[in-house]
Amino acid sequence: MNAKEIIEWGAILLILLGGIISVISALGLIRLPDVYTRSHAASKSSTLAVLVSLTGAFIYFWFHDGYVSIRLILGIIFVFITAPVAGHLICRAAYRSRVPLAEGSGEDELKPLLFANEENKELKIDNN
Repeated sequence: MNAKEIIEWGAILLILLGGIISVISALGLIRLPDVYTRSHAASKSSTLAVLVSLTGAFIYFWFHDGYVSIRLILGIIFVFITAPVAGHLICRAAYRSRVPLAEGSGEDELKPLLFANEENKELKIDNN
């Protein structure tokens, strides 16, 4: 085996690793209890799976065909930037829509800061 074949096999293993991480991400979407942890599985591990797979494809085409794919580079950059931001915005929208946390999540330290005015209104209504 020469160096070119070793690098091609490394790229193939990266693509396989991306597929395995993608399956783990899908299991996380099924098994995790609430929207916040599911969003974590969807954004973090899926981003990693796509990045590893696209990097493997980029390396394979680069060494096998001598072709540097700008589309793959742009895909890697686009997914790296947009997927975590989308996950954050989904969690933020869910929290502001008052989707409940899973049981055993711990203390919700953000609730008094965001919804303090509404809690005070509820207390005033109850007192009257």
